[in-house]
Amino acid sequence: MYTLAGELVHAVRDIDLDINEGRFVALVGRSGSGKTTLLNLLAGLDRPTTGQVLFQGKDLAHLGEKQMVDLRRHRVGFVFQSFGLLPLLSAYENVELPLRIAGIDARARATRTQEVLEMVGLARRARHRPYELSGGEQQRIAIARAVALKPAVILADEPTGELDSVNAHAIFSLFQKMVHDDRMSIVATTHDQTLLDLADEVYEMHDGQITALRGPGAGSPDDMFKPPAARAGARAG
Repeated sequence: MYTLAGELVHAVRDIDLDINEGRFVALVGRSGSGKTTLLNLLAGLDRPTTGQVLFQGKDLAHLGEKQMVDLRRHRVGFVFQSFGLLPLLSAYENVELPLRIAGIDARARATRTQEVLEMVGLARRARHRPYELSGGEQQRIAIARAVALKPAVILADEPTGELDSVNAHAIFSLFQKMVHDDRMSIVATTHDQTLLDLADEVYEMHDGQITALRGPGAGSPDDMFKPPAARAGARAG
């Protein structure tokens, strides 16, 4: 909640959402609908003016700065639309960096870095720098870096926004595999409706609220993307 031109604006409101272990959750909606703000709240980057954000039973608002840093470093991974790779480091070094910062010893770093590079199918490109990689390859390296420390959850903000449809589908398929193979939880925002069948649960946001869903307790997936008034009429009927 913030003030814009003297008017009170609710960035997100009345959201009651559970993210369970081993689920791939997609948040969809137009620009400005509140998707990124909700991700920032889940990550503890923003704090709600009212309500709670609980991570494994702990209220993020009650954690100190050191605890929040530890949470983001070890329990939550981030993937961004712009990849966020360090241009002077190789793909291998980009993935290894969070392990080095976390104080992991050299042998364990090497083993884990190789492991996640193989997981995203880019072990052969380990020595290449970002500018030598395609957009899809750069995003795979960003994902490898995000999962290097085996976080409980990955938060991905428009991770396919700069990719073509083939690479976008490949990234969401990789997320799906990670969730099902490693019991990781992934929350990804997207505006690409063609990718939604790969997610376990889909929540549509409108004006800071969740207005439709596909998942546990949801209605027909066909109701997604209808105007809110049309959905209300369908439910009422």
